[in-house]
Amino acid sequence: MASTDTTSKATGKSDDLAGLEAGLDALDAVQTHRTPIREILVKKVFPPVLAVSLVLIVWQVLVATKVTEETKLPALSAVWDSLSDMWLKGTLLEVIWTSVSRGLLGFLLALAIGTPLGLLVARVKFVRAAIGPILQGLQSLPSVAWVPPAVLWFGLNDAMMFTVILLGAVPSIANGLVSGIDQIPPLYLRAGRTLGATGLRGARHIVMPAALPGYLAGLKQGWAFSWRSLMAAEIIASSPDLGLGLGQLLENGRNNIDLPGVFLAIILILVVGIAIDLLIFSPVERWVLRSRGLLAKS
Repeated sequence: MASTDTTSKATGKSDDLAGLEAGLDALDAVQTHRTPIREILVKKVFPPVLAVSLVLIVWQVLVATKVTEETKLPALSAVWDSLSDMWLKGTLLEVIWTSVSRGLLGFLLALAIGTPLGLLVARVKFVRAAIGPILQGLQSLPSVAWVPPAVLWFGLNDAMMFTVILLGAVPSIANGLVSGIDQIPPLYLRAGRTLGATGLRGARHIVMPAALPGYLAGLKQGWAFSWRSLMAAEIIASSPDLGLGLGQLLENGRNNIDLPGVFLAIILILVVGIAIDLLIFSPVERWVLRSRGLLAKS
């Protein structure tokens, strides 16, 4: 009889442990069901569409009720006419591509420079003490301040544009990587060294994956600085030899007292910045979160 009770108790404990393990597995498991299209539309598409629609409605109401003069805020129809005119002339996509190609190429150059620089600053104490404060200062310096010296150094050409982009974006990328590396638990680095992951191998397999969230934040900020720096350079250093970009389009609208053209340029600059973030950085960020179990797969 005693042996029967002992057996039942052991069986009960085994069942409890199995249930506890199953519960923990359920908590750790990531949902893999596909999100319905309707849910995506309601949660992700509808809110920004609603916000933009409200802004346009308020804009049109202000113009229609003459709360503000059309010399200060143009009618939506006038901005649409400017957009249609550029489309019919075949210049709209050309203007957008001129700026986007410069911005992306400049960002890639900044990425190639800022990544090894960030690793060097984060891992070498002397370099960090010498260059770290300079990178922080450069990041806080307005990008527009680099346009005059860049024009004097290189003249009105693409080299001047890329110089301004690099000086604006490299510090952000490097500082983002330094911040990400600083947040790596020391245990990871010690485990990597124990397994022989030192030098470049350690940077590739231990440091960079562990610092990825901070690095990604630095990349997003680096793109924002690249885009802002390029727009500042195009606005100030306008020249026919540089081609017509969005910044030049904005400056031409100001010179010609073309307010609809000015607002069209502002809207295009905003749309391109948002589109790059949604098409490039948001998918990468979701991938990073999913790989760390912080976002449900859909």
